[in-house]
Amino acid sequence: MKNHFEIIILMGRPAAGKSEVIDFLKKTPKKERIDRFHISDFEEIDDFPMLWTWFEDDAILEKILKKPRMQTDKDGNFLYQYQWDLLIERISLEYSKKIRDENYKNNYTSILEFSRGSEHGGYKSAFEHLSDDILSKAVILYIDVPYEESLRKNRKRFNPERPDSILEHGLPDEKLEKMYKKVDWEEFKGDDSEFITIKNHKVPYVVFHNMPEVTNDFNKLGPVLDNNFKKLWKINNKG
Repeated sequence: MKNHFEIIILMGRPAAGKSEVIDFLKKTPKKERIDRFHISDFEEIDDFPMLWTWFEDDAILEKILKKPRMQTDKDGNFLYQYQWDLLIERISLEYSKKIRDENYKNNYTSILEFSRGSEHGGYKSAFEHLSDDILSKAVILYIDVPYEESLRKNRKRFNPERPDSILEHGLPDEKLEKMYKKVDWEEFKGDDSEFITIKNHKVPYVVFHNMPEVTNDFNKLGPVLDNNFKKLWKINNKG
């Protein structure tokens, strides 16, 4: 019997603490990570590098090739609403390519990471585009912070010299407010405290309340992750 999660979907507002959790897990030795968190060797599938590639492609098209932009406008907004769903379809595709290797399925944990605000369809729309294969194996860890905390940390982490960095990217204040002030998490999860029903799949979930912030302190983060992943493992084994 496997002692690790196959798929963890890690979500929350921008700068909620998702990248810091992954950084902590990377720095935790494998045996300890499996024993404490039920996370084996793991790989991330994050939609941020995917969307950042679109920005870079459009910059090349416009500035170097003198051609029309294909994915975004000059203000960095997607040209079409459905591009948000396309990113989720790409997450599903990337996962399907990884599990062609039987060794991967048996020995790895996949961590799927994304944020969604109500303005671009919310979690309700996003989860419609995750594959049944993912939903049948996945658990969800949602990192909950209020919009004001997301704004504070987004400002703090942004490094204009490294806008493509997982740990140092950020959004302008006005764009963060437009896209992420309103999120549909509460409506999406519904009233069940342990499972979310998505396309006939009962997906286990846990909410990690990151207020006051603990993701900035590894000594505090470890015990909190202990509690959340133990709870998630217990719920997962019910389902």
